[in-house]
Amino acid sequence: MTAALPDNTPILVGIGEAVHRSKEPPGLEPLALMEQSLRAAEQDAGAPLLAGLDALDVVCEYSWPYSDAPGLLAARLGCRPAHSVYGETGGESPVRFIHEAALRIARGESEVAAIVGAESRYTVDAAAKAGLALPWTPRDDSVKLVRGTVLCHPVAVQLGAFMPTTIYPFYENATLAHWGLTPRQAHAESARLWARYSEVAADNPHAWLHRRFTPEEVAEPGPANRLIAWPYTKHMVANPVVNMGAGVLLTSVGRARALGIPPARWVHLWGGAAAREPRDYLQRDHYVGSHAQDLVMETVLAQAGGDAAAFDMLELYSCFPVVPKMARRTLGLAADARMTSTGGLSFFGAPLNNYMTHAACGLVRALRAAPGKAALLYGQGEYVTKHHALVLGADPAPPGALAEDYSVQAAADARRGAVPPLVLDHAGAAQLETFTVIYGRDGQATHGVVIARTPAGARLMARVPPHDAAALAVLTDADRSPVGHAGRTAPGEDGLLVWAFA
Repeated sequence: MTAALPDNTPILVGIGEAVHRSKEPPGLEPLALMEQSLRAAEQDAGAPLLAGLDALDVVCEYSWPYSDAPGLLAARLGCRPAHSVYGETGGESPVRFIHEAALRIARGESEVAAIVGAESRYTVDAAAKAGLALPWTPRDDSVKLVRGTVLCHPVAVQLGAFMPTTIYPFYENATLAHWGLTPRQAHAESARLWARYSEVAADNPHAWLHRRFTPEEVAEPGPANRLIAWPYTKHMVANPVVNMGAGVLLTSVGRARALGIPPARWVHLWGGAAAREPRDYLQRDHYVGSHAQDLVMETVLAQAGGDAAAFDMLELYSCFPVVPKMARRTLGLAADARMTSTGGLSFFGAPLNNYMTHAACGLVRALRAAPGKAALLYGQGEYVTKHHALVLGADPAPPGALAEDYSVQAAADARRGAVPPLVLDHAGAAQLETFTVIYGRDGQATHGVVIARTPAGARLMARVPPHDAAALAVLTDADRSPVGHAGRTAPGEDGLLVWAFA
């Protein structure tokens, strides 16, 4: 079958990962981890691909910003790629880079492409705590890295709801009510899911943690597992304090044949899809799902023949439990389906935007060992904002399967309902739409944050103060969701709205 493939057919042929577990200076800077990863990917492919590298995409990196990461890396590798890009922030970006690299190869614009990223926060944080300078390539703090304070509405920033840990709970608490679950039932589902992710990480030699967690260990708050933002505990959120790098190499079938890379090393790209939600989460029509995620999942499901059973391997993005829980419902997967090849961002580790490059490595390994099988690689960026998925196969895709236009944005936008106007000043009735409670390191609630609707249908955001113990108790009742409850708001002393149960 491979003999009939056109020379410009794109294939994944090399994967490489690097993990540096020591926090002791000088450690390994992100550039070093990127170089290690790509040299490992070249060795994995079994051919001198880096000398002919003509396209390099570097995933956005935060722990040690560089003025020109692609240029610095290309110099280390001894190549001068014509296409050289430093990516924008987003956990889905490695999936997009792989997809776009494949399309360039299919168009004849490229023959050897690399996607790579790394973070060294484990060492950076340790050095900062000890007051030590790291003898690495000079960092460039003028690099404008996108932060939550830029992505979110000012009222969300003022209320402390501009970080992933404080935004995903809005979706968790809204969806569980929408699905007819009690908070206790939803929390148990998350804990079981995360325990299964930990089992995969425990068997993955590239993972940061090699320990199996029970559902009870994931779910129950305690000194080593404090509450972060209701209902998520520390074990349910991504762990970015790691030193990790990963890279993948793509080439054309023609170049692979010329270099003698055997077809058993090839992984094929069957198709994919991408869409986005409005960047400001207060400008979305609801929090009980994602139109963009739904369309992406539905599209790749159709590309695989309409049956999720076609995906013998899966990587459903796992920054917080609500993301794979929503995706698996759209795909029609069983609750106990294995949804990771890698181990998840809590246990495998969360090198920020680059996790999905590691996930791609995991799926490539799995597909090479399973002829005839297919896999789904699904990444997500920002705050349920950017969604991108790829269908990968051990065998070649059907002719014409890798479509040039992979956006399903128009279809996602067509499903979107009216967005309620946001009001900043409201005294009176306000029905709870969704919420979270934010906790300090001492395990005590600092305050609650609610999103609510006025009788006229407008949306507002308000604080529940820590001294309103009765309100916080209702918000955190494990046996009854407060979504839909009546309340009232009034301006607080700082001008921000305060919400209380009616």
